[in-house]
Amino acid sequence: MSRFRRISAYALGGAMLVAAGTALAQQPRTLRIAMTASDVPTTTGMPNNGFEGMRFLGYPIFESMVLWDLSDPSKPAGLRPGLAERWEQDPNDPKTWIFHLRRGVTFHDGTPVNADAVIWNYDRFFRNDSPQFEPAASGITRARTPIMASYRKIDEFTVALTTNRVASYFPYMVVYHLLASPQAWETAGRDWARVANAPAGTGPFRLSRFVPRQSVELARHDGYWDTARRARLDRILLQPMPEANTRLAALRSGQVDWIEVPPPDAIPSLRAAGFNVTTGSYPHVWPWFFQMNGDRTPFRDVRVRQGLNYCVDRAGLVQLLNGTAEPSVGWLKPNDPAFGTPEHRYRLDPARGRALLAEAGFNAQNPLRFRVMISTSGSGQMLPLPMNEFLQQNLREACGVQVEFEVTDWQNLLNATRSAWDGPIVANIQSLNPSSPSSDPSVMARYFLRAFQPPNGFNWPGFSDDRFEAAFARLEAARTPAETQAAYAEAHARVVDNPPWLFIVHDLNPRAMHRRVTGFTSAQSWFQDLVPVGLQ
Repeated sequence: MSRFRRISAYALGGAMLVAAGTALAQQPRTLRIAMTASDVPTTTGMPNNGFEGMRFLGYPIFESMVLWDLSDPSKPAGLRPGLAERWEQDPNDPKTWIFHLRRGVTFHDGTPVNADAVIWNYDRFFRNDSPQFEPAASGITRARTPIMASYRKIDEFTVALTTNRVASYFPYMVVYHLLASPQAWETAGRDWARVANAPAGTGPFRLSRFVPRQSVELARHDGYWDTARRARLDRILLQPMPEANTRLAALRSGQVDWIEVPPPDAIPSLRAAGFNVTTGSYPHVWPWFFQMNGDRTPFRDVRVRQGLNYCVDRAGLVQLLNGTAEPSVGWLKPNDPAFGTPEHRYRLDPARGRALLAEAGFNAQNPLRFRVMISTSGSGQMLPLPMNEFLQQNLREACGVQVEFEVTDWQNLLNATRSAWDGPIVANIQSLNPSSPSSDPSVMARYFLRAFQPPNGFNWPGFSDDRFEAAFARLEAARTPAETQAAYAEAHARVVDNPPWLFIVHDLNPRAMHRRVTGFTSAQSWFQDLVPVGLQ
């Protein structure tokens, strides 16, 4: 080959390498995530599948007037202004909150976010006779905001929301009121099923492709209103994979870049292979709910509920989970300032557990028997099948308790949690196993106030405690942090001493990802900030 031809060949080869590198650089940066859900969460602007649905198909696409502040991983997430730049209680009526909307914000379809759009969305959730009423979204939103009484437009950029009781924590409920574009509903022929394919929110990502029961793709929204928080990724591909080993195989094979809840026994080998595994404390509790209504349950007797809490081998379960959880002895963690000073500090004490059960009439001749509804996977559910099998054996060996399971999917378990104690979905069920957030007093209200038994909230056990109610009333009316903290701690102590739940473990939020994933920091929250995440 002549010198000229060699030079030409080298030049051509170099040009091809440059072109290939340019093409590679121009490929979309798509982060592929395997969720624990058994199906793609709904995409119309109020996702199902619990808080995993909100984590991936909620806040990245849709926003509320109030948003979670996920910027500081050193402390539990608080709140920050979202589509409202500020809010305050009405000085003349503490049940009413005034929200002042940002100006110049638009939905992904270019239509404005104003008071009319806000009221349209509240009618969608809270007015059954509105044309845009969405029953599934309404059920989720009403369960998370059982104290909503009314709402009204004050002017083009101001709205008022009124509750049926004074609630110092109300902004922590507003954070779940995701706003969707009214025009997207009109464009879809006023059909929510068609909206699912092309919804419009205000978030840093927009929905670009939806394949029911298979996957959903999000694309960066380059016109996002908060210019300092525009996403680094081009796309996110979300895939439901409810089985932990399936998720693990997908990560190892390169099918996905990120998995929620890796199998605990695989974590050392994942780290050895160069994958990043993150864990961290966050407001989570993994319990069994005790049903205390009716004659088909043994849990009307507080001694049964307390006794079972002394029968649980929490340390053994943490060991099974390879240290990705910590023992739970209350709704809050023992180091939380609002844990309080309950009389009972639960630990594995089979003798005390058996004694309490015996006082209630249960012994070797008449063992305690009950049935628990559990899920195969789901948001915050960790690894429910092996964990529940461990507890079944643990309770039998420690205290002679006979437990049976009814296994269902995550969404059905959520539906059961919002059902009446005697509803058909929970026939012959005395306990439920849904994971729970423990992030703030608004969640405590929904789970433990007697007014919020289903369908008004998540108090499926029917917990009713006068001392709890009195302490929580002081919390709701509190005007200073000190007053709030004291009342919160007193209320929590009652939840421990008169337990409506079997307190088992708190999750440490494990997830595993390829080392190409950059910029992720695990927040102390059920929700995570995907904006700074990138791919090398």
